[in-house]
Amino acid sequence: MPAEPENPTARFQTQPIFKSFHSRLLKKQNPSSPSPRRNPALSMADRRNLLVSSVTALKKNEKHQKKAKSGGFESLNLSSNVFRGVKRKGYRVPTPIQRKTMPLILSGADVVAMARTGSGKTAAFLIPMLERLRLHAPQSGARALILLKGLMRSFYKLSNERSGSLLVGGDSMESQFEELAQSPDIIIATPGRLMHHLSEVDDMSLRTVEYVVFDEADCLFSMGFAEQLHQILTQLSENRQTLLFSATLPSALAEFAKAGLRDPQLVRLDLETKISPDLKLTFFTLRQEEKHAAFLYLIREHISADQQSLIFVSTKYHVEFLNHLCKEEGIEPSVCYGDMDQDARKIHTSRFRARKTMLLIVTDVAARGIDIPLLDNVINWDFPPKPKLFVHRVGRAARAGRTGTAFSFVTSEDMPYLLDLHLFLSKPIKAAPTEEEVLLDVDGVTSKMDQAIANRETIYGRIPQTVIDLVSDRVREIIDASTELNTLQKPCDRAFRLYSKTKAKPSKESVRRAKKLPREGLHPIFKSVLGGNELTALAFSERLKAFRPKQTILEAEGEAAKSKHLKGPSSQWVDVMKKKREIHEDIIKKVQQQHSNDHAAKEVESKHTSPKDKDHKVSGSKRKAKSFKDEEYFISSVPTNQ
Repeated sequence: MPAEPENPTARFQTQPIFKSFHSRLLKKQNPSSPSPRRNPALSMADRRNLLVSSVTALKKNEKHQKKAKSGGFESLNLSSNVFRGVKRKGYRVPTPIQRKTMPLILSGADVVAMARTGSGKTAAFLIPMLERLRLHAPQSGARALILLKGLMRSFYKLSNERSGSLLVGGDSMESQFEELAQSPDIIIATPGRLMHHLSEVDDMSLRTVEYVVFDEADCLFSMGFAEQLHQILTQLSENRQTLLFSATLPSALAEFAKAGLRDPQLVRLDLETKISPDLKLTFFTLRQEEKHAAFLYLIREHISADQQSLIFVSTKYHVEFLNHLCKEEGIEPSVCYGDMDQDARKIHTSRFRARKTMLLIVTDVAARGIDIPLLDNVINWDFPPKPKLFVHRVGRAARAGRTGTAFSFVTSEDMPYLLDLHLFLSKPIKAAPTEEEVLLDVDGVTSKMDQAIANRETIYGRIPQTVIDLVSDRVREIIDASTELNTLQKPCDRAFRLYSKTKAKPSKESVRRAKKLPREGLHPIFKSVLGGNELTALAFSERLKAFRPKQTILEAEGEAAKSKHLKGPSSQWVDVMKKKREIHEDIIKKVQQQHSNDHAAKEVESKHTSPKDKDHKVSGSKRKAKSFKDEEYFISSVPTNQ
């Protein structure tokens, strides 16, 4: 029998589940339109096309809903223009601080956000600002105000498309007057220059501002802008939305937040780490006069030529000294410091940002706010005296998921600051094994060091002395042959002495602990530099440095005179020093024993004394000062986890 012709609708009739899904889909897409089965006017080709388009639309809708639920930028319901701009800038997934703060900001709430440097706080308030200021309104005044410390010109580039004005010190007032006359939507300013404009221009008002951001607020307060910030608050509208972004929250800033914000939402993230987990910390111990050689060796041998590095020094004289030193070595750096001309500062930072130079030498004026998103390394030429300053410095590297390294030069005077830093970071620290320990058990010591690094413990150590001596000879030749470097040496020394006198002092506990630290060996990153013979020579030289003779010079002369059977005053010194040593050794042993007994008694007393007894005050006795330690960050010098 001949085969029956195929019914073109047989496929749909034999799949009741798919048919019902198809009809539900069409009703969802267009409830008023009849289904293709009930509409006889639709041909079979039209039905198939409608089915394919409906399934595609459903898949797109499900995909969009899935992205919106995933916590991406799609879930923020941004306008199409802002969303496209965010994607065009390279943003794919919000960082934790952005994911927490942007929904609150878009809802109109005041926010106090705290997160470590480099966590994405800038985009967290810029994207909601651009969403709020969609269209330019030339009739009204400024609608958004961003207060910052300075040097952050990326704000201006981003806001220039939304009619922005940049008011920072050092720029021409006339050009800034012209920008303000165009009624910009966004004003990006430093507090000092904004107050200058408010005092100069009579009809300038901030009452139209509806969106206020205090960026790097803790740094603004530490630089002495508290009075200007309070004055700016009085000139703003009460209906504004206020955002405060900071890496830390000192007490003065907390009081300011209470006064200037209405029921703010506090967001605190990454406070337990403080430093990016992708940042590697490296500490080198050396003498002050060895820093030039260590710096040149570091940028020549250990930092790749395609990596950008930020070098922090204490004074502007050191910036100029290192600038000339690098140029003599054939390296062209960029420089930036406080007294520098504003145009020159722009040129140097733009050249570094464009990767025309790979080194940027700065003072702490650029520790916060400088916008270098792809920085690879940070070098602390002078170790920062405050832990928070260290965090702000090294926070420029290892941003947005990238890895980075922070190299720090540590002198013997800086060791208490290093201990204070690790108390603040709640991280353990240990000295690198000495050369003698490495020679006794190379494999065992290497495995211990690898395990310590894997556990994120900090290891500090020396740079090989042979390397330092070799490069130091080259540095002396460069300085002797350069008039500029010879001229800058004395100002650098004077400026560093003044800096050392005025910087903050370390805690007394860290000073005591630094005196008891063991002698450190070579840093683990140099384990591949030296061979066995060189390691043996270094071990011998270190033993020679640690050698302490058992006799004084008087005793040595007396022994020599006795051996030669000479009579005279030299031979008599031996007996005198022996008697003196016998008497003093007994006294020294008694004093040491007394100190150890007192220390043990204090520990026992502290264990058995109740808090009420500690607070009990005896009348007529001299009151003792309370402990200076910070209860939140203090860690005892005696390990408790062993």
